Amino acid sequence: MAADSKGIRAATHVLALRETFQIARGAADEETVVALEIQRDGIIGRGEGAPVDYWGETPDGIVEALEAEGDGVIGDDPFAALERVKAWDGPQGAKMALDGALHDWIGRRVGQPTWRLLGTSKLTPPTSYTIGIDTVEGTADRTRRATGYEVLKIKVGGASDLERLRAVRAETDARLRIDGNEGWTLDTARELTPELIELGVEFVEQPFPADDLDSFHAYRELTERLPVYIDEGCKDLTSVAPIARYADGIVIKLSKCGGIREGLRMIHAARALGLGIMLGCMIESELGISAAAQLGSLADHIDLDGHLLISSRPFAGLGFQAGRLVLSDGPGLGVEPVDA
Repeated sequence: MAADSKGIRAATHVLALRETFQIARGAADEETVVALEIQRDGIIGRGEGAPVDYWGETPDGIVEALEAEGDGVIGDDPFAALERVKAWDGPQGAKMALDGALHDWIGRRVGQPTWRLLGTSKLTPPTSYTIGIDTVEGTADRTRRATGYEVLKIKVGGASDLERLRAVRAETDARLRIDGNEGWTLDTARELTPELIELGVEFVEQPFPADDLDSFHAYRELTERLPVYIDEGCKDLTSVAPIARYADGIVIKLSKCGGIREGLRMIHAARALGLGIMLGCMIESELGISAAAQLGSLADHIDLDGHLLISSRPFAGLGFQAGRLVLSDGPGLGVEPVDA
């Protein structure tokens, strides 16, 4: 994909998953995301946008919005465009792509990695690796093959949740987290929590539907409970303060908040409110994951494994060492097209 001498170009690309990925809402064998290129002053900046399907966003809709309005949002001064991205009413996935491409372009323009310009570190906390919903035997097999990770995140939301988690614990001493993707009821949480604590589960991500605040408040009152992190109920800066009333932490995804700039605002707000912070992702290539990882050293927890779940590699440059993502010293986001 080549950008014009001064312009913008967006295109969809399909990311094939290594194996079927199932969560409480459904299953998938591939995901389609949008790769964006912007060009100014002979410099190309790249970003990636992932649609949030449960909001009704689509890859084609993101491409259409970027091609129709992206140039106008950038304007004549890319250095001043990041606040215009925030104000733009385009799809969040389109804002993620544009924000990422602008950070990449600015870094390349000044010859510095984005993490250095942000004042963050190239070394992040260990990332969790996700084990999707499967049979008990399938879950155990996936766990055995998930070597080199300090943290595993287990997708839950089915009748055999406890059996699957016991099977995981029998296979590994890794730290465990679980993600309900809105698939639990309060009764399920009450029933499972004592043994989840015994199994050493660190926290649960989005156990109840985002709008079921009564269940969140009731779970919070239990004598023994897991910390709760909010994903589906967390969008952007406006979500953070309300979450502090019923949960323990937030999950920041650039595809939902619209990019690095808004993610940084959310981190500052969460810190002020005493909330824990986890950086998450959709299924993305190294281009999209690298954008989120620029903020990695500011988070308590990292769940940036989307590129590790796919068999294709359209972009490269993001390092991985001892279970941690390692950002590139190259300018901007530090990744390049594999076929460049």
